[in-house]
Amino acid sequence: QDYFTDENRVLKKDPQQDYHLEYAMENSTHTILAFSRELHTCDTNDKSITESTVRVIWAYHHKDMGEAGQNYHGSNRGTKSLRLLNPEKEEEVLSASLPYFDLTNKDVPVPDKDTTYWCQMFKIPVQNEKHHVTKVEPLIQKGHENLVHHILLYQCSSNLNDSVLDYGHECYHPNMPDSFLTCETVIFAWAIGGEGFTYPPHVGLSIGTAADPQFVLMEVHYDNPLYTEGLIDNSGLRLIYTPVIRKYDAGVIEAGLWVSLFHNIPPGMPEFVSEGHCTLECLEEALGAERPAGIQVFAVLLHAHLAGRAIRMRHFHNGEEQKLLAYDDEFDFNFQEFQYLKEERTILPGDNLITECHYSTLDRIRMTWGGLSTRNEMCLSYLLYYPRINLTRCASIPDIMEQLQFIGVKEIYRPVRQTWPFIIKSPKQYKNLSFMDAMNKFKWSRSEGLSYNELVLKLPVNVRCSKTDNAEWSIQGMTALPPEIERPYKTEPVMCSSCSCLRCSLFLTLLFVVHVTASTIGSIGPFV
Repeated sequence: QDYFTDENRVLKKDPQQDYHLEYAMENSTHTILAFSRELHTCDTNDKSITESTVRVIWAYHHKDMGEAGQNYHGSNRGTKSLRLLNPEKEEEVLSASLPYFDLTNKDVPVPDKDTTYWCQMFKIPVQNEKHHVTKVEPLIQKGHENLVHHILLYQCSSNLNDSVLDYGHECYHPNMPDSFLTCETVIFAWAIGGEGFTYPPHVGLSIGTAADPQFVLMEVHYDNPLYTEGLIDNSGLRLIYTPVIRKYDAGVIEAGLWVSLFHNIPPGMPEFVSEGHCTLECLEEALGAERPAGIQVFAVLLHAHLAGRAIRMRHFHNGEEQKLLAYDDEFDFNFQEFQYLKEERTILPGDNLITECHYSTLDRIRMTWGGLSTRNEMCLSYLLYYPRINLTRCASIPDIMEQLQFIGVKEIYRPVRQTWPFIIKSPKQYKNLSFMDAMNKFKWSRSEGLSYNELVLKLPVNVRCSKTDNAEWSIQGMTALPPEIERPYKTEPVMCSSCSCLRCSLFLTLLFVVHVTASTIGSIGPFV
């Protein structure tokens, strides 16, 4: 039956019954129910099911529901974030002999601090002959599912030697090895909640040739908000590969906002929107030189931190907005994985992409800054595409001077581009304060935050347009104006009057396991 609940957690039978049982089966250990529902029921008591993250809540009791109503589930309940409409890839039948190699940390002592980025260099064991990686799986140490927040794999300079393999080190640390600085090209990304990623049958991650990564850096982000002591981690990635060469080599482009303090969000805001621009100038130069016919995007990972509420990847061609490349209007920090596109999307020279991130800082009393900690923020999209070209990052940084002027800063001691953090000279209320201190001292109200949001979305941006091996396209560092676009993005309306025509039903199969043999499961309540 179709029920809904209110803020008092009282279950009420829905007068519009939209869930329909397809079949049921039960034995001494399992109860299986398969049911269907329209994606858009036009019922105010139901949530529409879209390509965004859906929280599925489940509960059960071992006795059947009686005349008095539901039995209380007790501890037999849980929740899981899923993308119900993310198309499944038909995975090839892998033989037991298909080779793989693991890139795993070895007894890394995780510090008792909030955020740690740990870097370890590895040498790809497959050399001298081209192969394709067909699948990447996370190897998360048991019990560390919430500790390991994300893993990035970078391609490093081909000029390194085996001496860099001796030990790992904290990333972004003043004493980290210089060799780490040569690792700029992201070749794979995994984030918390995600599972293994299988490449499409015509695409693979190339390894084994001179143009492919020989040394890679694995960056693991440990999130330890309780400052737990004595944690030792051995997590990493498994790469499954094949000598059967596929048609195309895959590449990854990091798009969005360059991670820096220039990206900031005022406190107490129910919604604040940030934009990162993969500019038409960058795509014009890079694609025009490398692939005038364009590249094909087949999957996207949208990435933000704890304040993130929604992320959209907007695509413009000749100034005209196309269908969203990817989106998640119900973003869950603990569930981030690559979304397969239902149809591959062509990105052409002169197109531009905007990563649009929505945040809420209602529970914060100080500024939120762009940065590496999960309490800082990011606004990034990782695009998986083919064929691989020499473009690894297509991002932007908003201009800083107008941000300073907004809070009343008149003069600073040092040029912004030469020294960080710079010190404010005037007015008196900010004298000798850093940019961060001044922004925190400013009396932020909700109306001031809205005005500031309108300002930063129109600011000129500094273009980041990077190649492999720390090289840059000539457009790097140039200033560009953000395109004049409709804000906010308007979602396509759901036509409730034609619900009967929406015959794309969603089928869910729920599997409940109980460790009993004498009784079966009775009252079961799955809710979407």
